[in-house]
Amino acid sequence: MQINLTGHHVDITDSLRDYVDTKFTKLERHYDHINNVHVILNVEKLNQKAEATLHLSGTEVFATSEHSDMYAAIDSLIDKLDRQVIKHKEKVKRH
Repeated sequence: MQINLTGHHVDITDSLRDYVDTKFTKLERHYDHINNVHVILNVEKLNQKAEATLHLSGTEVFATSEHSDMYAAIDSLIDKLDRQVIKHKEKVKRH
Protein backbone atom coordinates (compact mmCIF):
# COMPACT_ATOMS: atom_id res chain seq x y z
CA MET A 1 0.00 0.00 0.00
CA GLN A 2 1.42 3.34 -1.07
CA ILE A 3 0.50 6.40 1.03
CA ASN A 4 0.76 9.87 -0.51
CA LEU A 5 0.65 12.48 2.24
CA THR A 6 0.07 16.14 1.38
CA GLY A 7 -0.13 19.11 3.73
CA HIS A 8 -1.93 22.38 3.05
CA HIS A 9 -0.84 25.16 5.43
CA VAL A 10 0.76 22.54 7.67
CA ASP A 11 4.25 21.03 7.81
CA ILE A 12 4.26 17.24 7.59
CA THR A 13 6.57 16.29 10.45
CA ASP A 14 8.09 12.83 10.81
CA SER A 15 5.87 12.10 13.81
CA LEU A 16 2.75 13.08 11.84
CA ARG A 17 3.83 10.89 8.90
CA ASP A 18 4.55 7.95 11.23
CA TYR A 19 1.16 8.41 12.92
CA VAL A 20 -0.67 8.32 9.57
CA ASP A 21 1.33 5.28 8.42
CA THR A 22 0.56 3.43 11.66
CA LYS A 23 -3.15 4.18 11.44
CA PHE A 24 -3.43 3.08 7.82
CA THR A 25 -1.80 -0.28 8.57
CA LYS A 26 -4.89 -0.93 10.74
CA LEU A 27 -7.05 -0.53 7.62
CA GLU A 28 -4.82 -2.86 5.67
CA ARG A 29 -5.40 -5.59 8.26
CA HIS A 30 -9.14 -5.47 7.50
CA TYR A 31 -8.82 -5.36 3.71
CA ASP A 32 -5.61 -6.17 1.89
CA HIS A 33 -6.67 -4.96 -1.59
CA ILE A 34 -5.88 -1.30 -0.88
CA ASN A 35 -3.69 -0.18 -3.77
CA ASN A 36 -3.04 3.49 -3.15
CA VAL A 37 -3.97 6.09 -0.52
CA HIS A 38 -3.96 9.87 -0.89
CA VAL A 39 -4.15 11.77 2.41
CA ILE A 40 -4.51 15.56 2.63
CA LEU A 41 -3.97 17.32 5.95
CA ASN A 42 -5.23 20.89 6.01
CA VAL A 43 -5.34 23.69 8.59
CA GLU A 44 -8.07 26.32 8.29
CA LYS A 45 -7.86 28.84 11.16
CA LEU A 46 -8.74 26.76 14.25
CA ASN A 47 -9.95 23.66 12.39
CA GLN A 48 -7.63 20.80 11.52
CA LYS A 49 -8.97 18.85 8.57
CA ALA A 50 -7.92 15.40 7.37
CA GLU A 51 -9.24 13.79 4.21
CA ALA A 52 -8.29 10.65 2.34
CA THR A 53 -9.08 8.77 -0.83
CA LEU A 54 -8.47 5.02 -0.86
CA HIS A 55 -8.11 3.28 -4.21
CA LEU A 56 -9.45 -0.23 -3.67
CA SER A 57 -9.65 -2.94 -6.28
CA GLY A 58 -12.63 -1.84 -8.35
CA THR A 59 -13.67 1.30 -6.47
CA GLU A 60 -12.61 4.37 -4.50
CA VAL A 61 -13.49 5.30 -0.92
CA PHE A 62 -13.39 8.90 0.31
CA ALA A 63 -13.79 10.36 3.79
CA THR A 64 -13.10 13.65 5.54
CA SER A 65 -12.89 14.69 9.17
CA GLU A 66 -12.45 17.95 11.09
CA HIS A 67 -11.31 18.54 14.66
CA SER A 68 -9.40 21.10 16.70
CA ASP A 69 -6.54 18.57 17.07
CA MET A 70 -4.90 17.05 13.97
CA TYR A 71 -4.31 13.67 15.61
CA ALA A 72 -7.98 13.45 16.65
CA ALA A 73 -9.02 14.38 13.10
CA ILE A 74 -6.83 11.55 11.74
CA ASP A 75 -8.34 9.10 14.27
CA SER A 76 -11.86 10.07 13.23
CA LEU A 77 -10.91 9.80 9.55
CA ILE A 78 -9.54 6.28 10.06
CA ASP A 79 -12.75 5.23 11.84
CA LYS A 80 -14.87 6.49 8.94
CA LEU A 81 -12.65 4.82 6.35
CA ASP A 82 -12.61 1.60 8.36
CA ARG A 83 -16.41 1.39 8.32
CA GLN A 84 -16.50 2.07 4.56
CA VAL A 85 -13.78 -0.48 3.81
CA ILE A 86 -15.56 -3.17 5.86
CA LYS A 87 -18.82 -2.31 4.08
CA HIS A 88 -17.09 -2.65 0.69
CA LYS A 89 -15.50 -5.94 1.75
CA GLU A 90 -18.92 -7.34 2.73
CA LYS A 91 -20.39 -6.19 -0.59
CA VAL A 92 -17.59 -7.91 -2.53
CA LYS A 93 -18.08 -11.14 -0.55
CA ARG A 94 -21.79 -11.26 -1.43
CA HIS A 95 -21.16 -11.09 -5.19
